[in-house]
Amino acid sequence: MPSRRQFVKQSSLATASFFIPGHPWFAPQKKIGLQLYTLRNEMQQDAKGTLKKVAEQGYNLVETFGYENGQWWGMPVAALKSTLQSLGLSTPSGHTYNGSFFLKNGWEDTWKKTVADVKTLGQEFVVIPWLEEDNRSDADNFKKIAEGLNKAGEICKQYSLKLAYHNHDFEFDPLTGGRTGLDILLHETDARLVLFELDLYWTVKAGRDPVALFERHPKRFALWHVKDMDNTPKKFFTEVGNGVIDFKKIFAQAKQSGMKYFFVEQDECPGPPLESTAKSIAYLKKNIVN
Repeated sequence: MPSRRQFVKQSSLATASFFIPGHPWFAPQKKIGLQLYTLRNEMQQDAKGTLKKVAEQGYNLVETFGYENGQWWGMPVAALKSTLQSLGLSTPSGHTYNGSFFLKNGWEDTWKKTVADVKTLGQEFVVIPWLEEDNRSDADNFKKIAEGLNKAGEICKQYSLKLAYHNHDFEFDPLTGGRTGLDILLHETDARLVLFELDLYWTVKAGRDPVALFERHPKRFALWHVKDMDNTPKKFFTEVGNGVIDFKKIFAQAKQSGMKYFFVEQDECPGPPLESTAKSIAYLKKNIVN
């Protein structure tokens, strides 16, 4: 039986190995993603030019938003796919419809068309990014959304895709009966069909510990949004590494969480957003993905 000293040493090495270049699990995660919503204005004005700047900053992956009728920023699937390939970018994930999509009848046909487009683009994950304020206070809404997510996840599975739900802080608010919206979604969706994109900023702002979530729900958080919180009473968005969130502690538990991809996101920036994305990737390359 190993001594306590040997056990502590082995445990420390296991944790530290996450940051060692070439580690067999972390090697695929050397790619750093960006949620393009950070650059939403720039993408609307010049999508191709903005994507070129993103690639030049060192990002390898992008997460899309703004899908509508088979197009992103005015580009059909084939055009966007070709543009990304020419820049050495790939897009494993994309935001699509809000949670209220599943509170209406007849969503299945639209969903099937969307999933087909996502598959053609080459994405692996379809993400539900938001739930409108009017639908957040009713536990039954979350239950109905969970039911819809299970059905949508079945359709995704037919296309060899995965479904994920992205949180904000309101999913941690208690509802009637004491449960939270996130509790309902986690427990009433099939873990084989529905995963989660954990937004680290909103989770911490809600007073929750991401690592504790990983421990309670291992392998459910396949995607992360990596954004930081400033050290002010407002607890506002800031560049990764410029705030109070302990990313080294969180990334050390990436394997337990099931994280496959992560994306930098900054909802609002103090100046030109491309300056903020440059600062965030510089921190990640120096301190996390090294």
